[in-house]
Amino acid sequence: MNQLDMTLLIILSIIVPVVGGIIVSRLGKHINIREAATLITALALFVINLLIYVNLDLSHENAVASSRFVFAEPIEGLAIAFSATAFGSLFAIIASGLWIATSIYAIGYMRGHHEKHQTRFYVLFAIAIAGVMAVAYSDNLFTLFLFYEILTVSTYPLVTHSGNREARKGGKTYILILMGSSILFFLPAMIIVWFVSGTLSFQEGGILAGNLDAIWAAPLLALFLFGISKAGLMPLHKWLPSAMVAPTPVSALLHAVAVVKAGVFSVMKIVVFIFGTDFITESNANHWLIWLPLITIVVASFIALRKDNLKERLAYSTVSQLSYIILGALLANEAGILGGTMHIAMHAFAKISLFFAAGAILVATHKKYVSQLSGLGRTMPFTFTVFTIGTLSIIGLPFFGGMWSKWYLLSGSLSFQGPEFTYWAILTGLAISSILNTYYLLSIPMTAFFNKADNDSSNASQHASGIKEAPVACLIGMAIPTCITVYLFFDPQLFYRLAATLNQF
Repeated sequence: MNQLDMTLLIILSIIVPVVGGIIVSRLGKHINIREAATLITALALFVINLLIYVNLDLSHENAVASSRFVFAEPIEGLAIAFSATAFGSLFAIIASGLWIATSIYAIGYMRGHHEKHQTRFYVLFAIAIAGVMAVAYSDNLFTLFLFYEILTVSTYPLVTHSGNREARKGGKTYILILMGSSILFFLPAMIIVWFVSGTLSFQEGGILAGNLDAIWAAPLLALFLFGISKAGLMPLHKWLPSAMVAPTPVSALLHAVAVVKAGVFSVMKIVVFIFGTDFITESNANHWLIWLPLITIVVASFIALRKDNLKERLAYSTVSQLSYIILGALLANEAGILGGTMHIAMHAFAKISLFFAAGAILVATHKKYVSQLSGLGRTMPFTFTVFTIGTLSIIGLPFFGGMWSKWYLLSGSLSFQGPEFTYWAILTGLAISSILNTYYLLSIPMTAFFNKADNDSSNASQHASGIKEAPVACLIGMAIPTCITVYLFFDPQLFYRLAATLNQF
C-alpha cells in the first residue's frame, strides 16, 4: 500500500467515529436504527484499523512511522501530525475492537436499566473513540497532548451522564484532577522537552540523550508521570473511583477501551520515543521513580481488598493493574517493555469482562455490593463465569491471556539493573499484589457460586421472585472479550508482534 492510501486510512480512523456520531445524533426517535448505526460505525472503524495493521511495515527502519500526515503546523516545527506505527496500531485495534463489544453490551444495559439520554450517550461515546484514534496515531508529543486533553473533555459528559448530585460530584473530581495535572505537570514537561531538544517528534532511541543533562532526567520524567494522571498513579488516582458513578458502559470506556489506556499508552510512548530506554538506565532515572508504580500496585490492592462496592473494588484493581504497565516501562529493559505493552491489551479484555459482569448484575438484580452476591452464581451462572475468567486472566494464571503479560513483567523485574534493595522490593511487591489480586477478585465469584443466600436477606426474596441473567445483548457483549481473553493465551502473536517492535529501539 502506498503512503497516500495509508494516510487516507489514518484520516478515516479519526473521521469515521465523528461522522457516525453525527448520524446517530439524528436518529434519537428511531432507536433500533440508531443502535444499528452505532454498530456499523464501530465495525467500520475496526476494519480500518485492521487494514492499517495489515499494511504496516514492521521492519526496524519503518516501525516508528510508516507514513506521516500533517494536519496543521501552527508554529514552524510544531505540527499537528499523525502516523501509522506498530504501537499506535496495537492501541487502535484494542479500542476499536472493544467499542464493538461495548456497543452491543450498551444496547442491553441502557434499555434494561432504563437510562435517560441514550442518544447523547452513543454520540459522546463515538466522539471519545475519535479522540482515542487521534492519540493512538499521534506523530509527536504536541499532537498527543492536544488529543489527550480533548479526550478528557469529551468523556466528562459521559461521567456525569446520570445528572444527579453524585454524578456531578464525581465529574468535578474527574475533570479537576485530569485537567489540573495536565496543566501543572504535562504541559511544562512538554515545553521543557521542546526547549532543550528543539523538537517534539517521536524518534527511535528518544530525543533527550545528548540534549538533557542526565541529572535532570528523573525530575522531567516525574513531571510526565504525574502529568499523565489518566495512568492512575497515586496520589492522582482519585478520579478513577469517583468516575464510577457513571453507567457501566462508561466505566468500561474509562477502564478498558479509552481513558486509562490512553494514559499508560502515553507513558510508554514517552519513555521509549522521547527519553529512550538507554538514556533512562544510563541516567539511573528509574532507580527511584520505579517506586511510584510499585507503591501504587501494593497500596491500591490493599484498598481494593476493603471495598464492598463492586465497581469501586474493580476501580482500585484498575489503579493497581495500570501501574504494572508503568512498572514495565520504567524497568526499561526488553522484557519489561514487552510485558507492559502486552498488558495494555491483556488487561483491557479481562477488565472490560469484569465491568460488563458487574453491570449485568446491577441490571438483573439492582445489587452493587459484594456482600449481597451470595448464591447469585446459581441464578446467573453465565455472568459469574465471565467474571471468573476475567479474574483468572488478571491474576495471570495459565489458559488466559493475562499470563503472558505477567510472565514478561516478571522476567523484566528479574532482569532489573539497579540497587539490590529496589530489586527485591519489586519482586516482593509483585508477589504481595498477586496474592491480594487473587483474594479480592476471586472471592467475588466464589461468594456467588458457593455461599448460600441468607434466608432473612433480600437475596432470598430475590431468588424466590426469579432472578435471571441480564438481557441477551449484555450477554453477547460480555462473551466477546471473554472469549478473546481465552484465545489470547493460545495465540498472543498479534499483540506480541506489535509490542516487540518497541524493543528495536
